[in-house]
Amino acid sequence: MAKSELLLAFNELLGARQLPEEAVMDVIKRALAAAYRKEVGAPGSQRVDVELDLEKGTYRLWAEKEVVSQVENPATEISLEEAEQIDPEVTLGDVVMVEVTPPTLGRVAAQTARQVLQQRLREVEREIQYEYFSKMVGEIIGGIVQAVRPNGLIVGLEKNAEAILPRKEQIPGERFRVHDRLRALLLEVKPGNKGPQIVLSRAHKNYLRRLLEEEVPEIYRGEVEIRAIAREAGKRSKVAVSAIAPNIDPVGACVGLRGVRIQAIMRELHGEKIDVIQWDPDPHVFIAKALSPAQVLGVYLDEKAEIRTATVVVPEDQLSLAIGRQGQNARLAAKLTAWRIDIKSLPEAAADALHKLQTDPEYAEMAQAEAETMEKVEAVLAKKAEGRLIAPEEYRLLIQFVERVERGWIAQREAALSEEAQKRAEIRATIPDDAFELPLDVLGLSPRLIITLTNAGYNSIGDLMLQMKLNPDEILALEGIGPKSMEQIQSTLALFEEEQAPAEEQPAEQAETPTSPEAEKEPKAEEPPAPVETETQPTEEKTTEEPPTEGQPEEPEEKEEEPSLEELFSQVEITGDIPEVEEEEEVETSKAKKKKKKKKKGSRFVEMAYGENEEDLIPLKRHKRDDWEDEWDY
Repeated sequence: MAKSELLLAFNELLGARQLPEEAVMDVIKRALAAAYRKEVGAPGSQRVDVELDLEKGTYRLWAEKEVVSQVENPATEISLEEAEQIDPEVTLGDVVMVEVTPPTLGRVAAQTARQVLQQRLREVEREIQYEYFSKMVGEIIGGIVQAVRPNGLIVGLEKNAEAILPRKEQIPGERFRVHDRLRALLLEVKPGNKGPQIVLSRAHKNYLRRLLEEEVPEIYRGEVEIRAIAREAGKRSKVAVSAIAPNIDPVGACVGLRGVRIQAIMRELHGEKIDVIQWDPDPHVFIAKALSPAQVLGVYLDEKAEIRTATVVVPEDQLSLAIGRQGQNARLAAKLTAWRIDIKSLPEAAADALHKLQTDPEYAEMAQAEAETMEKVEAVLAKKAEGRLIAPEEYRLLIQFVERVERGWIAQREAALSEEAQKRAEIRATIPDDAFELPLDVLGLSPRLIITLTNAGYNSIGDLMLQMKLNPDEILALEGIGPKSMEQIQSTLALFEEEQAPAEEQPAEQAETPTSPEAEKEPKAEEPPAPVETETQPTEEKTTEEPPTEGQPEEPEEKEEEPSLEELFSQVEITGDIPEVEEEEEVETSKAKKKKKKKKKGSRFVEMAYGENEEDLIPLKRHKRDDWEDEWDY
């Protein structure tokens, strides 16, 4: 290949593919190595090194071959004599690199090189595209429309990449044709078999954020910060901004002189209206500004509710402006402030407050304090219903009345919630901390009950116990839980508490009975063991002998002559010998006790026997079999 042809092909690849020089050089080397393997029939695992000289337009190949005594496959083997010419110290079995540069490549090898070159170039191109565009996610990029399809637009980008602008990510009302230029936000990049899947968006709120950063230098420099954005593409958007640097008007900086900056953004967004609002840390002020251009008389927040709710009172003539067309203004204000906004006109708010005072028992105390004002408010509302004019003093009366009722209700609700929280904390203190770490599976409930309770948010035994003590009706109200399931839950929790109680009370009982040093010095032998005390020791309180009841055998007379423990120990101290007790008497006594135990219902019988030493007693356990009198276990 001539020098000019190789350089021409190399430069053409660089210009057309827009690939780095190193990547193209690597692709050409791999293509020449694949062509050589195809030409000589070498396996793909064989190592082939390529040296490419673009200035001279030449290339050289080196292949890895094994040194053998007799060559069978010249593509992978070399004789020892030839290998010694390359490396004199080579031995049989070694591997050497041999130059195998062919004078020319055949048609099949050239075609293989071309296929490998094209395939590898596409792979490298896709890898570079993915790495390049994945770093630009969230930024604005430009492109040219290549095709218009029902599901969206195909946009050509740099690096020979293609992106899709879905229909839902377009601004409603705008139309594009082939070869039109457009700007969009790079929303997402995913790897794919046919290259990276790039998704663009012009309807995302971050597209408006990036446009503001481009058009407003104060935002780009960090002197003005964008706090929140609420957008409905093609219709209206609200942007809350605040100044970080002193002596800067954030709203004026975004609008620009005579609205030049904001108008340029509106033209880019196909005439979309943009409201720029100054952010305020006070939610009352922020919500009132978010509903602009409507005038707001009062904002009343209920932060303790499940969903944070703001009740906004506006003049009657400002109600439609505050709500907006199809609720658009109120909806955007709710998204911007992250509050649920309930908008009421002044007469409507006064009528609702009056109705609550008259009918709701929770407002009873407040109704007594506002009794006189309620009559005046009723008169003003009746006058309004008749269509007569209302004086400014009467409007102020309604505003003050609504202000007192709403704020009083919020204060009363906060007090009730704090009381409930205190009660919850007190009940929580009675439940051990370990119960909140144990899952519901420990209780042994049915899988259906466990799934129902877990889905409702009761993930541990402690959560279930806390709710049962606070309000068990909430658990009963769950779908799939009835009276029988409630009884099962209550009985299971009762058993769990009984199991936990002894472990907690045992240290306390031990602490109540301290042992003195003098008590520890006393001999423990004076205290009779439990089996002897309950079964063999006679009762000394009875002075008169009572006749035995029916079914109970008479106690043998030998029991009266049996020496007590004190006498036994006294004899040991005096003589040092333990008096012998006849074994027959003890056996008869144990038999009589055994018969007594059988007559008593509900008592447990344990048979005792002597071990290797006569002083050792071993309990006997019997098998539950038909021949139980003969089978015993020690």
